Amino acid sequence: MNRLTILLGILGFGLVMLIYNHDSGRTFGLGNDEFGRLVMLTSLAALFGAGILAGRRHFGESMRQAGIWILIILVLMVGYLYRYDLQSVTDRLTAGLIPGRAVVTTGADGAQILVIHKMEGGHFETSASIDGMPVRMLVDTGASSVVLSYADAERLGLDPQNLTYNISVATANGQAFAAPVRLDEIAIGPIVRRNVRAMVADRGRLDQSLLGMTFLETLGSIEITRDELRLRD
Repeated sequence: MNRLTILLGILGFGLVMLIYNHDSGRTFGLGNDEFGRLVMLTSLAALFGAGILAGRRHFGESMRQAGIWILIILVLMVGYLYRYDLQSVTDRLTAGLIPGRAVVTTGADGAQILVIHKMEGGHFETSASIDGMPVRMLVDTGASSVVLSYADAERLGLDPQNLTYNISVATANGQAFAAPVRLDEIAIGPIVRRNVRAMVADRGRLDQSLLGMTFLETLGSIEITRDELRLRD
């Protein structure tokens, strides 16, 4: 029991220190990854030492217990050391189960990349935050501007019935007129743009709001693959 207490103490102390120093990235002068490996090796050494000491009377049982604890420690340490990779896998899985959910990944250069998965209809659609309110939007590189549907403009409090619809635009429903507006903020995940030029389509002319070039042209890059749209801030 005393040996088990010592082992749990080593493991618990190591995990607490890693969590406490997560933001700083260092523990006792070592990088958190290096410190995690040290805790793992120390725990393994304690297990093997306990097994050797108890080996004369209960060798088989000692080895079985040692194996169980080694497995537990390995799972915990691997989970911590590869936490970012596991988070990325979780985000991608969630994006696959929830179409349109934007996922933040990290590129080879350390920059954040927003990934949007293709919908069943072949379009890229995501949930944006406009002036603090969620709006489902179709990503449209062919649209020269962000275009809000009449219904979304009403929800956002833009008072579309009193706007001036004097801009001719082409929509999926044919030629239409739209009114110019300014949006205080558009955000998709960590990408935030303020004071964005946009338009509101006349009533009944647009079924879904479009995330057009007045937002997209401010990004560092836009990459479209077969199933993914990758936006770099």
